Amino acid sequence: MLDMAVKAAVTLADPLRLGFLGLGVIIGLVLGVIPGLGGLVGLSLLLPFTFSMDPYTALAFLMGLSAVSATSDTIPAVLFGVPGTVASAATILDGFPMARKGEAGRAFGAAFTASVMGGLFGAVLLGVSIPVLRPIMLAIASPELLAICLFGLSLAAVLAGGSPLKGMIAVCLGLIIAATGEDTAGELRWSFDSLYLYDGFPIVPIALGLFAIPEIADMVIQRSAIQQTGDVATVTRRSQWQGVKDVFKNWFLVIRCSSIGAGLGAVPGIGAPILDWVAYGHAARTEKGAADTFGKGDVRGVIASESSNNAKEGGSLVPTIAFGVPGTASMALILGAFVIHGLVPGPDMLSKNLDVTYTLVWSIAIANVLGAGICFMFANQFAKVAVIRIGILAPVILAVVYLGAFQGKHAWGDIYTLLAFGFIGFSMKRLRWPRPPLILGFVLGELIERYMFISAEVYGWSWLTRPITMIIIAITLFGLFRPILRYYFSKERRGKPRVPFKLTFQAAKLNTDLLLTIGLMVLFIAAVSATTEWEEFRSQIMPQSIGTAGIVFAILLALVHVFVSPAYIAAIKGKSPRDRIDYGDGQEEKAEDGQHFDLTTDFGDLSVNEIRLRAFSYFAWCVGFFAGAMVFGLLPTMFVFIVAYIRLHGKESWAMAFAVAVPLWLLTYILFHQVLHVPWPQSLLGDTFGILRTFPNFNFF
Repeated sequence: MLDMAVKAAVTLADPLRLGFLGLGVIIGLVLGVIPGLGGLVGLSLLLPFTFSMDPYTALAFLMGLSAVSATSDTIPAVLFGVPGTVASAATILDGFPMARKGEAGRAFGAAFTASVMGGLFGAVLLGVSIPVLRPIMLAIASPELLAICLFGLSLAAVLAGGSPLKGMIAVCLGLIIAATGEDTAGELRWSFDSLYLYDGFPIVPIALGLFAIPEIADMVIQRSAIQQTGDVATVTRRSQWQGVKDVFKNWFLVIRCSSIGAGLGAVPGIGAPILDWVAYGHAARTEKGAADTFGKGDVRGVIASESSNNAKEGGSLVPTIAFGVPGTASMALILGAFVIHGLVPGPDMLSKNLDVTYTLVWSIAIANVLGAGICFMFANQFAKVAVIRIGILAPVILAVVYLGAFQGKHAWGDIYTLLAFGFIGFSMKRLRWPRPPLILGFVLGELIERYMFISAEVYGWSWLTRPITMIIIAITLFGLFRPILRYYFSKERRGKPRVPFKLTFQAAKLNTDLLLTIGLMVLFIAAVSATTEWEEFRSQIMPQSIGTAGIVFAILLALVHVFVSPAYIAAIKGKSPRDRIDYGDGQEEKAEDGQHFDLTTDFGDLSVNEIRLRAFSYFAWCVGFFAGAMVFGLLPTMFVFIVAYIRLHGKESWAMAFAVAVPLWLLTYILFHQVLHVPWPQSLLGDTFGILRTFPNFNFF
């Protein structure tokens, strides 16, 4: 093996191959920054260009791109609260609050260092573990995979911060949304005769709606730049170096989260969307003081997420190489490259083609180092975006968000979904309901349904008695009940008076939050009732199970609202009733407060009327962008929107408006229209004047 590793290193050292590797890295970094694109789009784009290359050059080119798209996606996640790819969604929870506190440079330093260490960890794992992991992977069946997914769902309790029950309700809602559309049995579920919903909702517009739209709304209402404290000096090399030191200070966390990323990445079907959430949830459960600081700008949250999502590349190559089973969608395209170049996954990749396998290992390692180095070099320039006036920045981010959302299905439904979930995300933030569990449930929905049906159909109830399954479920239950167990059995609590558990009517808790809980309970009841009309057991099992669980959680939360005292709830969390309770994505309140639709929190001394006016204006601009796109086309409207917003709403000069709009529009036109050949949605103008669609360079109407 050592000889093959050396041979692969010598082969890859050829200047031409290193050049293609570097080119792949640059393309991957660019695509990672743009929401909605990422490695999958890049691999699809580059795969045809590898036909005439030798296997070593082709795989180095493709792996260079794939390995670093999860590195640069940190940039929009930290600066804008917008996930560059789904792999950076958890990074937002602490990275964006750090940027708002003037610590964008520190967040970048920690993220890039954790990314390169995680990537190197994944590469090393790939290099040494294929023979070892082969029997283990063969022992994993659907029950074990279902147990892993259930463990992932249990992290909703952690991601919910101050209210685990809210987290579990949100995750059930996400799973119900994931069940929309035609299932594998051919049953149409909650499609409402909409062709767009036949294949279900795409993840990109939902993620952008839940996270990007509300965060931009808050900045627009406050009329502040991203960075609210400090000055430009806080994003210098010194601040980046502080992030580097944070990573080495938390080296054991990096190892643990990299192991999670590489290990789960090796399990086919788990993929990038869940890895960073699992790693983040693990860190939130195990790190000292995490309950008080995670979600508010704790650098350890950034480290946990970023070290795991880069480590997954090495892990996902294990089943791809050993069994021909792609661990992720990106690995499916890498598998296609194997076929193109006459490489057969399986024993041959571990024997006569072992040098090709180690070429992949070296490519991942070099790409991660090179990608992190490039990001470090330009981090200062990226971080300066945090001090740009929001009147200039908001329309640019919104334009990118609309374009990113449109990459879901290339249909108008993507924009409807973006706006709908944007309003849902804004409402959840104001009501202090955690948003991360909803996206976690949506991401895991397809896997949960598949593994639940196979486990029930093949194993019956005996799937619960399989040894690995029992261990994972035991860990899951312990994590869920850990706060209560810690409260009653912790040595620190012994001898101290405990708050008694009493069921007393809490009239103050009859508020908007309770009404939302009841509304969601009714929604779950309606969902379960609808499943009785479906014919296939495969179609019913997941929605019925999850809907029933949602009803139970909603009833429990309603009872807690009305009958359990805030003092007891705060005591379980290790706090006093007057302490600030975190609600999962940087939102907090006093434990004794009632929950209402709160427009005033987070906006300083602004009056309620002023906040309402600014919020209405913001959403009016969002809807206006959509309306203009339907009439004139998405790409033409983008230019007009940016100019109009900067000039009219941002009160900037015409020169500034055009200086921002022109280069951004040209970049978008070249990348999306000329290079990616995006099929733009048809507009009213194009329908009226069909001749506009006959010009190849201007058929974006």
